[in-house]
Amino acid sequence: MPADPLHRAGTPHRSTTSQPPSGSGASAIEVRRSARRRRTVSAYREGDRTVVLIPARMSEAEEQRWVNVMLDKLAAQESKRALGDAELAERARRLSDQYFDGRARPVSVRWVTNQNTRWGSCTPAEGSIRLSHRLQGMPEYVVDYVLVHELAHLLVPGHGPRFWELLTAYPRTERARGYLEGVVAAERLPHVPGARGESPAG
Repeated sequence: MPADPLHRAGTPHRSTTSQPPSGSGASAIEVRRSARRRRTVSAYREGDRTVVLIPARMSEAEEQRWVNVMLDKLAAQESKRALGDAELAERARRLSDQYFDGRARPVSVRWVTNQNTRWGSCTPAEGSIRLSHRLQGMPEYVVDYVLVHELAHLLVPGHGPRFWELLTAYPRTERARGYLEGVVAAERLPHVPGARGESPAG
């Protein structure tokens, strides 16, 4: 990443700027390393870029991992306003047009509060799709993945090779699945530290 040094009185640090992953919602990511920052990582939006503040001692691998974590965290915070059922249905229609040439046409798409062991469900015979309310507030690409997953079930009911072939059309399938797996793993921990917009770096 090209160096882009910035100077703030009394806070020596190094800053680098890079292009964000597709769909992150910002035109650039700026990582600022600070010698004063010891154990926390924080991030915020600054105009059209995302600024991530990390301890100066972090390795490049740790930096990349924490950039991804904080991008997801910011995206989740910015998506707190829950989509209504009508908006969710419109989103499903757009995703069907984009990835399935409009072939997957659900009769209904709605949020439900009685799905605590699955993220979404589909009844192909009825053309109905239901998403767990637990997805509300998660990054948009994660909600879109679950919608695409359930839309694919309107075309292929089971989870055979043809179904997974359909899902390859959505470019963030693996990242979204990893995010959801991380959520499930975190829920099994006795305590998950971290404040709004800031996380302990260990």
